[in-house]
Amino acid sequence: MPAIVLATINARYIHASLGLRWLYANLADLQPQAVVREYCLTDRPGDIAEAILAGGPAIVGIGVYIWNAAEVRRLVGVLKRVAPKTTVVLGGPEVSHLPLRVDLSEADYLIRGEGEHSFRELCRALLAGNPPTERIIPAAPVEVDTLVPPYRFYTDEDLAHRLVYVEVSRGCPFACEFCLSSIDRRVRPFPLDGFVAELEALWQRGARTFKFVDRTFNANPAAAARILDFFLARTPPFHAHFEVIPDHFPDSLKDRLARFLPGTLQLEVGIQTLDAQTAAAISRRLDMDRIRANLAFLEEQTGAHLHVDLIVGLPGESLDRFGAHLNALVALTSGEIQIGILKKLSGTAIGRHDRAHGMVYSADPPYEILCNDLISFGEMQEMKRLARFWDLVYNSGNCTRTAPLLWPDGDVFRGFRAFSRWLYGQTRATWQIGLPRLAELLFAYLTEEQGRDKADVANALAADILGIRGRVLPPAVMAHVSRLPDGRRSLGDSRTRRQSRHRQ
Repeated sequence: MPAIVLATINARYIHASLGLRWLYANLADLQPQAVVREYCLTDRPGDIAEAILAGGPAIVGIGVYIWNAAEVRRLVGVLKRVAPKTTVVLGGPEVSHLPLRVDLSEADYLIRGEGEHSFRELCRALLAGNPPTERIIPAAPVEVDTLVPPYRFYTDEDLAHRLVYVEVSRGCPFACEFCLSSIDRRVRPFPLDGFVAELEALWQRGARTFKFVDRTFNANPAAAARILDFFLARTPPFHAHFEVIPDHFPDSLKDRLARFLPGTLQLEVGIQTLDAQTAAAISRRLDMDRIRANLAFLEEQTGAHLHVDLIVGLPGESLDRFGAHLNALVALTSGEIQIGILKKLSGTAIGRHDRAHGMVYSADPPYEILCNDLISFGEMQEMKRLARFWDLVYNSGNCTRTAPLLWPDGDVFRGFRAFSRWLYGQTRATWQIGLPRLAELLFAYLTEEQGRDKADVANALAADILGIRGRVLPPAVMAHVSRLPDGRRSLGDSRTRRQSRHRQ
């Protein structure tokens, strides 16, 4: 029976925990006594506790993140009540930075920082009967060349059905005040030859979906080029996801990015704001000329699927300014535009704006902003709903012909905001709106509220939705379809979404 259980609660099954595998890989002589156990938010705390305790472990280590902190609190409560002699150790971002905003006081130990070495030494002390007297175990950033790589501990099932998370470096050279990565300004790259060898081993085992967790993949162009070359030498199908900064694409990277076939590459481009004054206030670098040029290059000369981020609620930025940024990005890219709500993560510097800008945040995870001096609580609630509806209509790729009908004058934000208000008034919900129901609602809004021609709207919806995953349009919409969609209709994938938007 294992003496040590390493566990966490993932947001979804597809998200395999890289953190647990780092800990397991670096347990050294304790590794034979340990197991990794992963659960999902859909699992009940009692059921998770039952599974963890089935083997009678002496130590349970749990990774705590913004998405699972509340569930971990409940899980720890169950564990300590039914098995009080079992030592519970918590680590991860939600216990590594002050203030602690979720009550995790029932846990025995908290490791603050990178725990690969600290967790191993704590387990050795506990199993030897020498428990530390201090509950808080400080853990400094590790020297990455001292770590044993974790990638061989992805199982065959992981490789076949889940995202394979990998990292080329730790730390971030930038100081964006809303981001935890800005706390560690010292970038620590893993030895590149060894990392590429690990990628090769994963590939040979059948891995084809790779998600790089580096916050700034293209900060080191030479290392980025080496990784891109690895994938360019492979035959699709495969999918590689990188998070990139938008103003740093030297020719060496552009040449490689342009050679990837559609469907193989996804780039998450952190924009957050297009306002130079707002960016400067949160210590974020912003070179708009380079950003526009690089987005144009990625859009026009590569087959990469783009995922571009904007944040609502940044200090000093009104909804009108946010709307202008959204309008600009829709004109610049046909990729996904992720509308995020500002979060106040413990350890970040964003809190220094609280008094000057009246920033008020939720006390519960994910600590989203509730209001500030420029955006009222009601408006912020409205924006959270708008972000959800934006995902349903725009980012899904299911409404490429229909969505632009919502903003006939070109003001995307104003047009979609009006639709969002109406949609919530009709449904009083932001979830569980199926595609046929969404089509029915879009048809009603565009024809009854906006006075659009019923045949035009029905034909656009048919071209977008008819046949997607076996979907059919509601009869009230089909009655007005005058032409069936051709073979080019959207199938919801990023390549078709881009082609559809370029044809408009």
